[in-house]
Order: sequence, then C-alpha cells, then structure tokens
Amino acid sequence: MPSPDELVSRKLARIQETHRMERGRTALLVIDMQRSFMDPKSSLYVPSAADILPPIRGLVEFCRGAHVPVIFTEFTSAQQYPNLRKDPFGPEHLAPAPGAPTGWGMPSGNSMVGTQGPESPDTVAELGVRPDEVVIKAYGLDKFYGTPLDLVLRAADIRFLVVTGMLSDLCVAATVYAATTREYRVTVVTDGITTIWPEIQKAVLDIFGRKLARLMTAEQVRGELSR
Repeated sequence: MPSPDELVSRKLARIQETHRMERGRTALLVIDMQRSFMDPKSSLYVPSAADILPPIRGLVEFCRGAHVPVIFTEFTSAQQYPNLRKDPFGPEHLAPAPGAPTGWGMPSGNSMVGTQGPESPDTVAELGVRPDEVVIKAYGLDKFYGTPLDLVLRAADIRFLVVTGMLSDLCVAATVYAATTREYRVTVVTDGITTIWPEIQKAVLDIFGRKLARLMTAEQVRGELSR
C-alpha cells in the first residue's frame, strides 16, 4: 500500500506529464493588468500588482520572441449592461454623479468603457499591447463567459494555457475554473498572479495545485518553452 506522500508524488508527476506545454499549442493569458487596478490614484488600486509586473512583462517579451500567442483580458463596465459585479459587489464600477466624491466604495467609473485617466480599463503601457494581439473585453470575472476567448483559442488549436494576472481569487480563479472545465491544460504562474490578501493567495494556490492547474514560476515556464 503506497503512503500518502507516495500518492501525492505520483499525482504531481502525472500532472507534470499531462500539462507539459507544446510549442504551437500554448498561449499566454494576461488577465486584467489594467490601469484601473494598477494606478495608485484609481479607486480599486492593487498595490501588489507592481510585484507581478516584472515577471509578467518578461513572459510577454519571451512569448513574443518565441511566437507563443499573448492574449490580454480587460474587465470592462458599461452603463447599458447592469450586473452584480457593479451593484452591489462593485460600486466603484458605477458612473459617479457629476461633482460627487469618488474613491473606494463609491461610484467612480472604474474600468468603464471610454474612461480615461486612473480609472481607465486599458492594459498598462508597460506591457505594450501590440496591434496584432487579441484583447478580450469581459463584463464579468470569467473571461470565457460571453466573450470569444474559447473560439480564439480553439481556432488556433491552443490546448495549453499559461495564466497570469489578477486578482488571484476573482478573475484569475474564475477563468482557471472555466478553462479546466473546457479541458485546457492550465499552468498558473505563481509569481505572476496576485491578490490583496496574502493568506487568500496561499489558499488559492493550494486549490489550484490540488485540483485545477500546474504551478510554475515565470522562469520555469520560459525554460520549458525554450526546449
């Protein structure tokens, strides 16, 4: 009878085997690295986003050079599409009344279509989205739901996803669940995702590693794709 440690070791080895990325069938997914979450003046500023920007930027540059598709997602809000992400769970995504105060917990126009400045939904300039790269605009947490993401991936015969971005427990988690439901082999970049609470980050990575995805650092991903 194998010990629990032996069973875990077997499981991890099998995950490695089934999730080993194939050149030509792998894409990098960069989730919601937007000014509306990364600008210190935005109502939903995520301070730890600065920590994951260098590993993500390195992966983006590597993948471009290795002809691995890079796909960006952006959470967007629009007045004509009311949903629970805005009311009651995200009042910051609601349009502010003229002259009304804005900020965390208040209507601020965060990530609204057409918004400029700190609340802009655009991917940050440091990642430099190229004209030929796909940008998936989503009105919810799951970047597959109501978007062409699955079509884009299947049309390119993509079966392996490298996932980065934020927030680990919200948009990243919802998208990882959706991807694995569709039988994509997901590798989550441990130094390329973040959330506001360290204890939740730890729990999310534990859940991902046990049931949903392979866990690797950005350096390890580059190494595997370089072979």
